[in-house]
Amino acid sequence: MPMELELGSTTIQRSFNTRYTRHARDSLDELPDSFTITDPSIPGHPIVFASPGFLKLTGYAAREVLGRPAAIFQGPRTSRKSVIEIREAVREERNAQVVLLNYRKDGTPFWMLFRVCPVFSSDGGAVVHFVAVQVPLQKKEGSGVRDFGFGCCRKEVCADSLAEIGRVCSLEQVLEPDVRELEREEPCEASDEEKRSAVNAMDNIFSVLTHYSEATGRLVCQKRCSIPDVGLLSTSLIISLGRIKQSFVLTNPRLSDMPIVYASDAFLKLTGYAKNEVLGRNCRFLGGTDTDTSTLHLIRESIKTEQPCTEGQKLILEFSSYLTRS
Repeated sequence: MPMELELGSTTIQRSFNTRYTRHARDSLDELPDSFTITDPSIPGHPIVFASPGFLKLTGYAAREVLGRPAAIFQGPRTSRKSVIEIREAVREERNAQVVLLNYRKDGTPFWMLFRVCPVFSSDGGAVVHFVAVQVPLQKKEGSGVRDFGFGCCRKEVCADSLAEIGRVCSLEQVLEPDVRELEREEPCEASDEEKRSAVNAMDNIFSVLTHYSEATGRLVCQKRCSIPDVGLLSTSLIISLGRIKQSFVLTNPRLSDMPIVYASDAFLKLTGYAKNEVLGRNCRFLGGTDTDTSTLHLIRESIKTEQPCTEGQKLILEFSSYLTRS
């Protein structure tokens, strides 16, 4: 089992289950398309859902994919330019569509049309997930059509028996030059049909997500439904903050009651709270009967004067320890 899933399986499950009802997975599983859903708020921006079509296309099992970043499907010949284009789209929270060379579990390269789209919360407009659709590309050669991933064998591989090939050289020696030939070859642009397929797949996925998020009262949509308020953090900032291993929260003094707008995974683990139980609340909920009121006053004064407060930082840890003991 991948370390990422082993260490964060609860986080992965919560990412999906708190936003949609339990029937969402079943409905998504029924879709024939190849796609994944990722969560930018979790460190590493991992996959939290992979469709049966995607698992069949890549040859991976679900336990080998969930909790891992999409970069595991890239290889030595994957276009860095295309990868950067995808990362920029994620950072800017917008749609992107590129032709990409990825690799299956057995190392076989294949070309695909990759379309990624952010999933917005209707309440505030924050990005909660990204959906990525993968459409395998077909290339016309003469009157036939071949798959980019499996059509790289030489003609003699198709014509001669494997026993005859083995008499001359190993199968790896036969396939290796053809993989290089495939990777040197400029990929054709996706056909109109393949582009329509990607758009239709995305629409079907969002139809499911919208329906089952509405039932939880945490509606999502394909387009930002409202203008983000000043408490909204960008996806790129959330991803960067996710790399910090310390326990901390960010609050926004420009919003009423200065609510928490970000909580690190270490903070959630330390206090035992889920993310949805923390965000939007003032830090005072961490206090208890043993909390020193004089220290609270010092924190408030430091906030008013916009000065650092070491005691305040210490107090937060004391609150967390108190909650852990109780």
